[in-house]
Amino acid sequence: MTFDSLWTRRRLVSAAAAAAVLAVPAIALAQDYPTKPITMVVPFAAGGPTDTVARLLGEHMGRTLGQQIVVENVAGAGGTTGTERVSKAEPDGYTVLLHHQGITAAPALYNNLRYDTKTALEMVGMINHGPMVVVGKKGLQAASAKELFDWMKQNADKITMAHAGVGSNSHVCGLIIQKVLGQKFTFVAYRGTGPAMNDLVAGQIDVLCDQSTNAVPQIQGGTVKAYAVADKARIDSIKDVPTAPEAGFPDMTMRLWNAIYAPKGTPKEIVAKVNAALRKALADPSIKEKFAAVGTSLFPESEWTPEAHHKTFLAELERQAVLLADK
Repeated sequence: MTFDSLWTRRRLVSAAAAAAVLAVPAIALAQDYPTKPITMVVPFAAGGPTDTVARLLGEHMGRTLGQQIVVENVAGAGGTTGTERVSKAEPDGYTVLLHHQGITAAPALYNNLRYDTKTALEMVGMINHGPMVVVGKKGLQAASAKELFDWMKQNADKITMAHAGVGSNSHVCGLIIQKVLGQKFTFVAYRGTGPAMNDLVAGQIDVLCDQSTNAVPQIQGGTVKAYAVADKARIDSIKDVPTAPEAGFPDMTMRLWNAIYAPKGTPKEIVAKVNAALRKALADPSIKEKFAAVGTSLFPESEWTPEAHHKTFLAELERQAVLLADK
C-alpha cells in the first residue's frame, strides 16, 4: 500500500469516526424526545381556520407525546412570517409549523422570501382537506350565488374583498374569482381570516372566500350570508348552499389542505414520533366528527406519512407556480 493510499484510508476512517460521534447526541435526543413543551406555530391570527385545526389537534397530540403543545400565532405576510420563523428554528422537534397549502403559493407571490420553500422544511404529515366557501355580509341584497356574482361583475370598482394576506388561501381564492368574473376588486388584507371574518360579520367588508372550517360555523349561526361552495360537491353540514358549478361557474373551485412541518434537519426519529402522534389523533373518531362538522375531511390513512406529504407538497408547489404565473 502506498503512502498516499494509506493516508487517504486513514482520513476516511477518521471522518467516519467523527460522523459516528456526532450522530450519538442526535440519536440520544430522538430517544428522549420530547422532554419539554413543543411550540406549534400557526402563521395566522388566533381564531382563524388554521388556528382552529392546530388547537383541535395540539391537545390530542400533546397527550400522546407526554408534553404540552403550545400553539403560537405568528401572523403576517400571508403566512410567510411564521414559516420563516420555523425554517430558522433549531431542528430539535420543539418548534413545528401547522400551515395550509398557501405555503406552496408564497414563492409565486413573494420575490423576497428569506427561505427556500422547497428545501427549508421537513414534511411531517397531511391533516385535512376541504373546499373554500364564498360568503358575504348580511346587508348584501343578492339572494343567490348567481345574483351575487352578477352584482360583483357590475360593481367591481365598489366591492371590497377580504383576505388573510398575499398568498393565503383566501387571497388565492379571491384571485380565482377575479379571473372567472373578468374583473378587479379592492382587496383588503388582514393578519388572518379570523379578523377578516369579524369585519365581515360587522358589515365592514362585502365578500370573503374562506375555508369551510371558519365559514360553516358563521353560516350556521346566521351571522353571514352563504352563497357558494367552491367545489364540485356540497357540504353536508350546510346542504342548502349550492356549489359554484351549480350556480353556473364551473371554474370557480378551490380545495385546500393543512399539514405539519418541522425545520430542515430535524432527525427522522423525531419526525416519526410527531407523525405517530398526528396519526393517532387523526384515527380518533371524535376528531373525525369535529372535522366533518365544519365541512372538511381527513386524508386517507395511506397519505398520513411524511413521504406522501412530500409528494403532495412538491406537486402543489408546481401547480401554484403555474396558476399564479399571471397574477
